[in-house]
Amino acid sequence: MTHKTHTLAKVLALMTIALSSSAFAGGNHAGGHGHDDEETAIGKPGVAARVNRSITIEMNDSMRYTPADIQVKQGETIRFVVKNVGKVKHELSLGTQQELMEHLEQMKKFPDMEHDEPSKVTLAPGKQGEIIWQFTKAGTVNFACLMPGHYEAGMKGSVKVARK
Repeated sequence: MTHKTHTLAKVLALMTIALSSSAFAGGNHAGGHGHDDEETAIGKPGVAARVNRSITIEMNDSMRYTPADIQVKQGETIRFVVKNVGKVKHELSLGTQQELMEHLEQMKKFPDMEHDEPSKVTLAPGKQGEIIWQFTKAGTVNFACLMPGHYEAGMKGSVKVARK
């Protein structure tokens, strides 16, 4: 291998690593909830035209959600209107306990990770967003704020999905 070829190979390898790292830090990481129309362990992204009802959830700086315990029926499509009434950034991530714990570890490494998944919303102070989700399976779906320190301070909740 010539010196030029060797140097070019190193540059390409470093660029590959840099690009894959920035994509990873940007929120495109393993353990996500799949494509927009795929069903997961917690359900699937909902269709706005098929929303059964809306539930407003407030996030605050006492590291709590209001409400933190939600009841829905299997098959229901819920529009979660999520409001950050605090003075720091918060998020709401729906998932299984295992998914949330895996994501928590990623957030510790990349605290500024941006989310583009339909089961997550990150909001600056005073902002509002929404998640539209169809709960296709009975059981419990967890939600949490995975900003560093928030989950540990108790910022979590659950959606109990009752059988049809």
